[in-house]
Amino acid sequence: MTEKQSKELARLAYAALDDKKARDIRIIDISKVSILADYFLIASGSNRNQVQAMADNVEEEMNKAGHTARQVEGYQTANWILMDYGDIIIHIFDEENRLFYDLERIWRDGSALELADLER
Repeated sequence: MTEKQSKELARLAYAALDDKKARDIRIIDISKVSILADYFLIASGSNRNQVQAMADNVEEEMNKAGHTARQVEGYQTANWILMDYGDIIIHIFDEENRLFYDLERIWRDGSALELADLER
């Protein structure tokens, strides 16, 4: 996948999360510090139903665009849902687990981006 395609996928995922009122959506460019992916998207929901609704919306919007998740983990418990789309990995947390795992700190060597950075 090209950088432009990765950015488009990340924008699509961001919009799907935002559509379901995700809290504190963060985009981290990890392309220079890891071979896992180009971007992590991290977002929070206030309860299990919202976290699952956010994941459902991401999956629906990605499928419409022709992208299928390689793997989805944690959907049933919905305290941390991980959605792997290859070049982007989406982490949807409940608020307690987001604070506990603190991925933003763990991946601080990556570059924090704003939505506008994906549009360049």
